[in-house]
Amino acid sequence: MRKKTSTNALNEKLINDSCGMARALSILGGRWKPAILCRLNHGTMRYGELKKSIEGISERMLVNQLRELEDDQIIERIVYPEVPPRVEYRMTDLGKTMNPLLKAMSDWGNMHRIEVGDPVEDLNINCKV
Repeated sequence: MRKKTSTNALNEKLINDSCGMARALSILGGRWKPAILCRLNHGTMRYGELKKSIEGISERMLVNQLRELEDDQIIERIVYPEVPPRVEYRMTDLGKTMNPLLKAMSDWGNMHRIEVGDPVEDLNINCKV
């Protein structure tokens, strides 16, 4: 965690406050957030389901990314008062407004991959938005 008064933090805040694209990218940025959003875009999921569906993500990173998305009001966490506890995640109404953006980014990424000749590995991770 860096200081909020560091030059880097102040510069980031200035950019995010003055540029909508920078703000959107700061919310969506990160290695795992697109994978999380892709899955939650299809419906509510329990924590364990999310963890199993995203190969390679650690518990710590999943929790961190989920908290950030929740803080940005993109997803919501629902805790059921049961034993054992049950926790589900789903897109908020605000998060659902990102669907056209996520689809456009996915389409562009797939087009770019083809244009630059990157091989497509069939990892069974297709994300249809």
